[in-house]
Amino acid sequence: MTDQPRGDARPQPLYGQYATPEEQRARIAQPDATYALDTGQAPELIESARPAPSAAASVAPATAAARRRVDMIVTLVLLGYGLVNVVVTAVQLSDFPAFAQEFMRVAGIDGTFTNYAQGQLWSTIGAVAYAAVYLAVVLVVVLLFRRGRRTWWVPLTGAVLAFVLLTVCLTCALIGDPAIMGYFLRAS
Repeated sequence: MTDQPRGDARPQPLYGQYATPEEQRARIAQPDATYALDTGQAPELIESARPAPSAAASVAPATAAARRRVDMIVTLVLLGYGLVNVVVTAVQLSDFPAFAQEFMRVAGIDGTFTNYAQGQLWSTIGAVAYAAVYLAVVLVVVLLFRRGRRTWWVPLTGAVLAFVLLTVCLTCALIGDPAIMGYFLRAS
């Protein structure tokens, strides 16, 4: 539908048809090529109409690609180390009584670990939480990398979170043993 009077057969004006060339250039922020050609200048030399470069545009594409490559390599190395750590931790915690006995020997606690059921439950929870954090880290890394964001910090943050979760679970498992609890009560 048009807003023309009934007797007017002229077509509607197109976008920018009535704007002067100066108004059109101001709207689209292009340099005045006509003025530059009339004065013998190259259009690139007119700085007043050129937008200021952004910080992202000032980084050379090769430098950005190199940074992205380094970020990817560092992230993959950290993820590989994390995977090895998850597997080793799961193997160690699969025999929790042996793990707890070794902990007691290193800590200098006399006695034998006897809280098998609670120890195995908490060590299993800790190992599953450790693996779940690792999988979440991998997912976040993939999502951020696809968006072109830096990812090296994600495995480090995940490692801290996984360590805290595993420490809480193992503390719950070990503190329930009478020999370990007696040692800490005597020490305080």
